[in-house]
Amino acid sequence: MRAVDTNVIVRFLTGDDPRQSRQASSFIQSEEIWVSKTVLLETEWVLRKLYRFKSTEVLGALRALTGLTNVLVEDPAAIGRALAWAEAGVDFADALHMASRGISRNFVTFDADLVKRAKRAGETATLLE
Repeated sequence: MRAVDTNVIVRFLTGDDPRQSRQASSFIQSEEIWVSKTVLLETEWVLRKLYRFKSTEVLGALRALTGLTNVLVEDPAAIGRALAWAEAGVDFADALHMASRGISRNFVTFDADLVKRAKRAGETATLLE
């Protein structure tokens, strides 16, 4: 098993550089790979901000990637929750932070909009006032 960097995943998902995209595709399709939460977080940001993917496209791409049988992700339960909450309207970074809270009972923030989005997604975040 080998871990991958964000740029390998981005090349695999976008095909923007023909040579590197072929290499990334061949590698990802033929190896067992490990993807950390931080790489997924960065991938989401790169696809959304730099490549201008719509949120639904980004989340679909991440779901497809993490659904490959040879792709193992760090903390799959947290990744699954974060993707579900993001699909329900929570920013992916915020969703991943909330899903990664470990044994803590609650997620505390100054972001009132996050509290509202989390509630709509069926999760609890508390506004620190």
